[in-house]
Amino acid sequence: MEKRTIHPYLPIAIGVIAVSMSAIFVKLANADAGVIAFYRMLFSVLIMAPLFFWKYTAELKLLTKRDWAFSIIAGIFLAFHFILWFESLNYTSVASSTVLVTLQPLFAFAGTYFFFKERLSFKTILSGLIAIGGCVLISWGDFQISGSALYGDMLALIACALVTAYLLFGQDVRKRLSLVTYTFVVYRVSTITLFFYIVGKGESFGPYPASDWMWFLLLAIIPNLLGHTLFNWSLKYVSTNVISIAILFEPIGAAILAFYVFNEYLSSTQVIGGFIVIVGIMLFVMDFKRLILLFRKKPLDL
Repeated sequence: MEKRTIHPYLPIAIGVIAVSMSAIFVKLANADAGVIAFYRMLFSVLIMAPLFFWKYTAELKLLTKRDWAFSIIAGIFLAFHFILWFESLNYTSVASSTVLVTLQPLFAFAGTYFFFKERLSFKTILSGLIAIGGCVLISWGDFQISGSALYGDMLALIACALVTAYLLFGQDVRKRLSLVTYTFVVYRVSTITLFFYIVGKGESFGPYPASDWMWFLLLAIIPNLLGHTLFNWSLKYVSTNVISIAILFEPIGAAILAFYVFNEYLSSTQVIGGFIVIVGIMLFVMDFKRLILLFRKKPLDL
């Protein structure tokens, strides 16, 4: 057995930093939300294409008609998640937007409750109420700042619901495909969806300044391919709960970056509300009886 060279928590930490940069890159770009989302997905597909066509094309034969239908639906939901989330950043702060998007675990549970009849435990209800209370506090504080900030909060919440739908439709297909194949298929569907969205709205595919092309490419490389790839790699060595908890630190990283890049200051309601949301989601994803064992668990050697 080889000696361990990298502790899994290091890639997880790098992954959190990588995904925290997503909102920053979006705000730095001057293009419309749909255009930013399109080039993020297009560049991701182009970067993945050589690996996919070299090694994974045979997996497409495993896809049934139902799998294709679910993959297409998942890709469409993912496309509109990016459109609405990126658009929300034009109205509300990076901190508020990213905190609200972290409500994804609660939306996921709501989906499994209504569609798969999963039971509601006391811990689930309690954590959900805590997180919702934090959302109300953030939205109330943003409403006091401006009505447009509240509008941005609503867009972020809808974006969160859409990414949850994307995950629910894709989870069954993902069980039969490698990460590369599934991601390539869904990203390609999202790219096509975003292409027609831009055409339908009459937005421009270019030209854009060189800085925008840089942000488009960095969005594809850092949050999309680096961040989520590191999370998926780490799942081999740690519990999914560790990843779920780690992702909750994305709003903190994004808020810190926004402070230095955009000079965005947090109001007291954003700080308190964001903290309450993170606590609520953490209660939802954690099993306190196994918490100590979870973080003391020794990872496998690489």
